[in-house]
Amino acid sequence: MVDDGSEPNQSSLSCARCSKPAHLQCPKCVLLKLPREGASFCSQECFKESWSSHKSVHMKANASSLGTGAAGDKNSEGWLYCLKKGQARTSKLPNFDWTGSLRPYPISSKRTVPAHIELPDWAMDGIPKIEPESSLQHVVEIKTPEQIERMRETCKIAREVLDAAARIIRPGITTDEIDRVVHEATIAAGAYPSPLNYHFFPKSCCTSVNEVICHGIPDARVLEDGDIVNVDVTVYYKGVHGDLNETYFVGNVDEESQKLVKCTYECLEKAISIVKPGMRFREVGEVISRHATRSSMSVVKSYCGHGIGELFHCAPNIPHYERNKTVGVMKAGQTFTIEPMINAGVWRDRMWPDGWTAVTADGKRSAQFEHTLLVTETGVENLTARLPTSPNVFPWLNV
Repeated sequence: MVDDGSEPNQSSLSCARCSKPAHLQCPKCVLLKLPREGASFCSQECFKESWSSHKSVHMKANASSLGTGAAGDKNSEGWLYCLKKGQARTSKLPNFDWTGSLRPYPISSKRTVPAHIELPDWAMDGIPKIEPESSLQHVVEIKTPEQIERMRETCKIAREVLDAAARIIRPGITTDEIDRVVHEATIAAGAYPSPLNYHFFPKSCCTSVNEVICHGIPDARVLEDGDIVNVDVTVYYKGVHGDLNETYFVGNVDEESQKLVKCTYECLEKAISIVKPGMRFREVGEVISRHATRSSMSVVKSYCGHGIGELFHCAPNIPHYERNKTVGVMKAGQTFTIEPMINAGVWRDRMWPDGWTAVTADGKRSAQFEHTLLVTETGVENLTARLPTSPNVFPWLNV
């Protein structure tokens, strides 16, 4: 948070969350030069608890700030699809410093969901309502046996949906085709694709290619021989979410990219192996960082694992980097994700103007793997584990 410079008794600003006198400003709002009203908070705690809803302000500002005049307005409308408009993006953005060779391509129309599918509360208008204000943003829930059973069902569906996507990945298909398969497989299972319209996200999964770290938007770009692509799937079924992702090879991939993907897979496996009651959440980052560093790779710090259940994102936060300050220990009945993002170069990230696509600052490649986990009395249950029917796409599993 940034101190707004006002004297404690002279501040005319009110906290955007609790309306108390505010003396701190959101640093992202300061960077974007947004009005101080609505961007001011009385404390770090109020800022953190408001983050899920507050960050949509940044996305809208990013989209609306592109260019001036007729051409700029057209570009802005294209990017606004990523929020709510339904139009195609364009890569011809003025004055944007792309870090790598990837560019945005047009996006297809929003996919429909049949009336019989149970919807999360953001499905219609793009705004989560229960999640931002829930006490579970700062208290780690212990799931009941009934909740755990629902999560097992949902996570199995999520795994089967991701496997369906993995089977079609090859040179020549688009990431939009991947999204179509994910959407149709999710609906066929009676579930809702959780990312769809979540804070206005326009698609049913995330597809992150090459230098994209996470939250890539499926579009019309054709996958090329030598690419790597992460597919991130979350489904909502029987009132709970299940979340996982994997990074896949597209055709013949160079040795450095193979090493990156394998290292990332191993980082997640090593992190899962320490999950048990009494283990500190911060230890996850130590294990991941240690393994990544040995392979001369870096760990993304801007995004972390999260609690999951009836809420898509909640406590605890699970940072993947070393010397993090996360408090608390694991307890039986907790469910959360671990999802390390490992970069071939520097750990720093940049954001595309769509407000979603996070890319490496140096344009080098990034990989990610994720599972939804349950802490048991004796250790851990991987709720999104590979199934006997899962496609054989990772050569190191055959050794």
